[in-house]
Amino acid sequence: MRYTARAHFEHGHTGRIGVLLANLGTPDEPTPEALRRYLREFLWDPRVVEFPRPLWWLILNGIILNIRPRRSAEAYAKVWTEQGSPLLAHSRAQAESMQSRLETAFNGPVRVALGMRYGSPSIASALETLRDAGADRLIVLPLYPQYSGSTTGSIFDAVADVLKDWRWVPELRFINHYHDDPAYIAAMAARIRTHWAEHGRGKHLLLSFHGVPRRYLRAGDPYHCHCHKTARLLAEALELADDEWTIGFQSRFGREEWLKPYVDGLLKSWPKQGRRDVDVFCPGFAADCLETLEEIAMQNRDLFLAAGGERYTYVPALNDQAEHMDALVALLLRHAGGWPETDPARDVETLNTAAQESRQRAMALGAET
Repeated sequence: MRYTARAHFEHGHTGRIGVLLANLGTPDEPTPEALRRYLREFLWDPRVVEFPRPLWWLILNGIILNIRPRRSAEAYAKVWTEQGSPLLAHSRAQAESMQSRLETAFNGPVRVALGMRYGSPSIASALETLRDAGADRLIVLPLYPQYSGSTTGSIFDAVADVLKDWRWVPELRFINHYHDDPAYIAAMAARIRTHWAEHGRGKHLLLSFHGVPRRYLRAGDPYHCHCHKTARLLAEALELADDEWTIGFQSRFGREEWLKPYVDGLLKSWPKQGRRDVDVFCPGFAADCLETLEEIAMQNRDLFLAAGGERYTYVPALNDQAEHMDALVALLLRHAGGWPETDPARDVETLNTAAQESRQRAMALGAET
């Protein structure tokens, strides 16, 4: 067991809040080699694939990593930008926006760092950045509004794996869901209304969430219930009648049963039933990524139109929209409640003076820093 000393410990330190903004991750480039590295890390996570390890190792390394990387690289190439992966570009913009907002919201120093569960920048590197910046109070915000052990739970595992080797563990608060947060719901409703005002409104709204195996629900994972509540609250905010919206689940993998209804199945069947004009929005994705831009906006659009659909529109994710960032900052402020930086009456100048006096007393007793 090793314990890493805090990089910048010194007497007289007045404290700093660190915010770890975490998301799934992305390959470094849209090539089979990069996808093989990324998928190996992603699909080996026991939170993602709950399967006996020895057998899964054989399947993953003997079959999946020999087939899927090339297909996934081709999909990523369709959405890759000059800034790289869309998810990484949007996440960086979110972190920058959050940094500027929190500097105003907190009465004290704050540092935001972006960490990806798989790929770069890693959660370990983000936590080291926060430690080096002097953060001794830490809030972890996984950008997964609906909790699942395969996503939010995995972020917790990664954070714990890093902190268990730190000698001085920071005060830690972990936000594990915000699926029914009123500001989050309002931000999504505003996003959709703005899209309708600019591009016209479809006759039916499909709310698509990432799927998980149905056995996760039976094992006690609340994800299915969180998705349904988010969808219901969003439909209410948009004042939609029951027959004007549908919830569905996308991105299934493998042969076992996943949460239903399947998005691709709905889109194949709707034109034959007379539903040929749809808008699609993905409430579970805080930023546009492969699953929204390639799977929903491209693959499923082609599927729907080929089945006889006439109009199909994808409504972009919240990304770094002002309403979204304001909602996340408000969420962070609530979870930081009681910490000194949330007190508007805190006298920073007096605090700094007291800290320096404390440092002088420590140095007199033999402290080195």
